[in-house]
Amino acid sequence: MSEEPQAEEFDTVAAWTADAVEELGADHALPAACRGSGSPAALEWLADRMGLAPGMRLLDSGAGVGGPARLVQGTHGVEPTLVDPMEGACRAAERLFGLRTLVGDGAALPVNSGGYDAGWSLGVLCTVEDKVAQVAELRRVVADGGAVGFLVFVRTVEELTDPPEGNHFITAEELDELVREAGLEVVDRAWLGDFDSPPQDWQDAADAVDDVVRRDHGDSESFQEAQRNQDRMIRLLRDGSVAGRLVACRVPGRRAGRDT
Repeated sequence: MSEEPQAEEFDTVAAWTADAVEELGADHALPAACRGSGSPAALEWLADRMGLAPGMRLLDSGAGVGGPARLVQGTHGVEPTLVDPMEGACRAAERLFGLRTLVGDGAALPVNSGGYDAGWSLGVLCTVEDKVAQVAELRRVVADGGAVGFLVFVRTVEELTDPPEGNHFITAEELDELVREAGLEVVDRAWLGDFDSPPQDWQDAADAVDDVVRRDHGDSESFQEAQRNQDRMIRLLRDGSVAGRLVACRVPGRRAGRDT
């Protein structure tokens, strides 16, 4: 995610989002921080299919401001660690949720092999060119018998018209092949569009945060660049050229017992 458009969206705007939440109130944090990473219903489905449970150590690769990790920390009792290449995103996650964060590249995660019970990557693979390295690293850090999950925005047409800058979309079939080559076993798959949209109060809270960010920074080039990229993505999702694909996987092997 080194390209400038993503730097604006995932770094600069992340800090502005944290500022807006602090102005509006903590109840706005989760809706704002989960935007672009799937609805609560979809994230719950993925967490359930991955078998997330209290005390499990979850590595979130490309975590952004940490909304999904905080969501499943509350619903499933996991102990999340967030890794993101953008310092602004990591600082925002710490400010909003007090989560443990590490600045690092998803293709070279700064954690030990097999140190986590589960790992996921949400909305990240379409933003990087070397997808093989990203998936291999997530496989490396999850212990045998552990779970790996993905939300990947895939293209459903041969060629996209005016895609977001810096994005590299693959097909659902190519995603399946990528997962197989990494040595992961698919447990279940679903389309993001099959799940209920966020409830209205959730959407209203996220929109209120966006309104504050626009009020304070709408005239800046950073905001406008991020907005252009976001608008392109929304258009592709609405016309069906791009769709969200959820994949729950398992690392082969037997999960070792944990000390209590």
